[in-house]
Amino acid sequence: MSELKMLAIDLGATSGRGIIGAFDGKKLSLTENHRFDDNSSYIAGTLQWNIMDIYENIKTAIKNSGESIKSIGIDTWGVDYGLIDKSGRLIGNPVNYRDGRTDGMIEYAEKYMSKEALYSVTGIQFMNFNTVYQLLAEINLNPKLLDSADKLLMIPDLLNYFLTGVKLNEYTNATTGALVDAKTGKWAYDVLKKFGIPSHIFGDIVLPGTKVGKLTDQVKSEVGNINADVFTVASHDTASAIMAVPSTNKDFVYISSGTWSLMGTELSSPVISEKSLEYTFTNEGGAEGKICFLKNIMGLWIQTECRRDFAKKDGFKTSYDDLAAMGDASEPMRSVIDPDDVLFTPPGNMTGRIADYCRKTGQPIPETKGEFVRCVFDSLALRYRNTLRKIEDMSGIKTPFIHIIGGGSKETLLCQYTADACGIPVYAGPSEATAIGNLVSQLLALGELGSLTEARQMVKDSFDVKCYEPNLKNKKIWDTGYEKFLTLTK
Repeated sequence: MSELKMLAIDLGATSGRGIIGAFDGKKLSLTENHRFDDNSSYIAGTLQWNIMDIYENIKTAIKNSGESIKSIGIDTWGVDYGLIDKSGRLIGNPVNYRDGRTDGMIEYAEKYMSKEALYSVTGIQFMNFNTVYQLLAEINLNPKLLDSADKLLMIPDLLNYFLTGVKLNEYTNATTGALVDAKTGKWAYDVLKKFGIPSHIFGDIVLPGTKVGKLTDQVKSEVGNINADVFTVASHDTASAIMAVPSTNKDFVYISSGTWSLMGTELSSPVISEKSLEYTFTNEGGAEGKICFLKNIMGLWIQTECRRDFAKKDGFKTSYDDLAAMGDASEPMRSVIDPDDVLFTPPGNMTGRIADYCRKTGQPIPETKGEFVRCVFDSLALRYRNTLRKIEDMSGIKTPFIHIIGGGSKETLLCQYTADACGIPVYAGPSEATAIGNLVSQLLALGELGSLTEARQMVKDSFDVKCYEPNLKNKKIWDTGYEKFLTLTK
């Protein structure tokens, strides 16, 4: 058969890509056709996304795709949103989830609804940038803004609207904000009422694979006569990445590794219990209405920000491979951090933040690039071990191996450390899991694949996966490091 071509728009926290997927009926291949930065800027003291620049780059990717593409899908990070007024216009730039306006909002929200009550409905891990806390901050700072809004659209929904003129709320991204009932998959209107959030701004929730529409005439005049259908995909990038886990087993543990590390398993229904609350696990929406039961862990963001600090000091960027080599040559477990400490959430001066953490916890302060990288990678691997133990505790299943997908699967040193720390094999790849999952959603919507199980077999057949076996000689080092890690995270 002739190849079917689709366009995946994959937006991360620092960059975006247009990727053409070509499907020959058996295997999928990828070709990047446009890459761009999607960094944020502080405007009047607020960290905002440059959404119009992102939109212009998306149109460039569509234009570069040509008239042969059959469909288009967009995935992005979660929690952030844009507001549309009654005339259909965007009200201001969307605010970046790393902005400080939500500081203290988790505690403030308890005036209206306890954390336990909120979790019992939404099943979402408490993070101060969840959409519910962003909206509470908005009400505090600018109460009239929500009154002027007609619709709230998560970032991929907003970009779909720009392209098609159609307003829809896609399930997987909607669930990230602690505003959706985990059991019903619908907006949690009782929660909205308790927090004073107007319910009229929330539209119907649709599943991945829903046809949004065609490109508007205005968009076609800019990108060419492209007749592709725009579909909702699993538009939260984590949900898309999990679709691309190349596992033929029903039960598996994954780490979607990138700016964030999302570690968990896939379930048919949410797990909302005292233990899942204690362990701060989240129940986000997945493909086919499934639940991505996972823990949000600060990921390679810390390494990336350290690299930015190194470049400011040296005037040049050291490659990631060179940094990994420096880290591997450094003393193991010399300094360990809790990567989920809120200290490491904001951008800027990451090496200074790590130094402050080590100073406060009575540990040696990293001095060289290698020592900083070793500290970050050791700490991430130990957090993965700790999270794995919690997954096994709640599921009662002993995990035989871990799948690492996404860009972090190319960090060979971190993959090996993860295998060593957890004591089980790690299967790494595919690195482009998010874009692949985006394209899988499109293939399912187009009827080219019959099920998610079939799709995962296709992914396994199409892309290379590397196995990392645990180095048992290092077991004592990791066991000692884990004991140290537990004293820091209690």
